[in-house]
Formats: sequence, structure tokens, C-alpha cells
Amino acid sequence: MTGVMNRFTSLIGSIELRLRRLVGDERGVSAVEFAMLLPLMLSLYLGAVELSQGIGADRKVTLTARTIGDLVSQVSSINTADMNNALAAASSVMVPYPVANLKVTVSSIKIDANGVATVDWSDALNTTARTKGSAVTLPAALKVPSTWLIWSEVQYTYKPVVGYVVSGTLTLKDHIYMRPRLSDSVTRT
Repeated sequence: MTGVMNRFTSLIGSIELRLRRLVGDERGVSAVEFAMLLPLMLSLYLGAVELSQGIGADRKVTLTARTIGDLVSQVSSINTADMNNALAAASSVMVPYPVANLKVTVSSIKIDANGVATVDWSDALNTTARTKGSAVTLPAALKVPSTWLIWSEVQYTYKPVVGYVVSGTLTLKDHIYMRPRLSDSVTRT
């Protein structure tokens, strides 16, 4: 029986010794910490990528609205070919984002002597143009009687590439009003 007790005592001592060594062993701590932090680091990285691409797309939408409004407001008269070229410029501004998701509308807004704003003419890319004569709600500061405005509207449906943090699609929009530069109005021929 003492032989069994000695073996049992020596087994307990051996286990105790191994446990003490295991508690004091720090060789694998960094690997365990890395494994615990890896999902958080990947989420932060992918989230930052998606956020920066979304902000980039939003900036391109704003730049497109500004560019189209600027191009159209710089002439006194615009024909179909020039309008198509101006709308095609939107595709160039939106690079590297796909233009299939882009909707652009440019309209001339006439404000009559009573301050009532209506659509004089309208053209669009990948959407329907505004109806001639339809009423437009403008900010009070822009309702100057007997004037015209060029109204550029851009809408872009952004779908994140990774889709890890932001899922689904986001609709990015912007619009800008500009006064015609060379004449009182921009006529559509």
C-alpha cells in the first residue's frame, strides 16, 4: 500500500510542478492576445475602408453637382449636343465609381415677378427630367423676382464594396443652384 501511496504522492507532486511551470510560462501570451484582438482589428480596418470609400463617393456626388451646374451656367444658350456633353461629364467626374448608379438632373428655374419659381426647361441622365412649368420650392434668399437659376441635382446609389460594417445601399444626394453668368437666363435650343 505504501508503494501505491508513494506513486500517488509523486504523481501529485509532478502535476503540481507542471502547473507551477505553466502558470509562470509567458511564452504564448502574445499569441493569445493577438488572437483575441484580431477580430477587433479586422473590424476597425474594414470599417475604415468602407467609411473612406463612402466619404469619397459622397464628395464625388457633390463635385458632380457643382461641375454640371457650373458647365451649364457658363453659357447663354445650350443645344442638345452640348447638354449631352455636359451630362456625360458627370461620368468622368464620378470615376472610379460606376455611373450606372448615377442620376443627374439639370434644370433652368424661372422666378417670375411675383417670386413664383417654375421649371423653364430640364434635362436628365439615367432618370426623368423635371416637367416644364412645374412648381419649385426655393430657399427664400434665392427668390429674386424676374431672375433665373440653374439647378443641378445629383443622386448616387452607393453599395459598399466589402459590406462588412455598412450593409445595404446608401443613397447619396446633393444639389446646387447657380445664377447664369453670361446672360439673365440660359436658353435651351
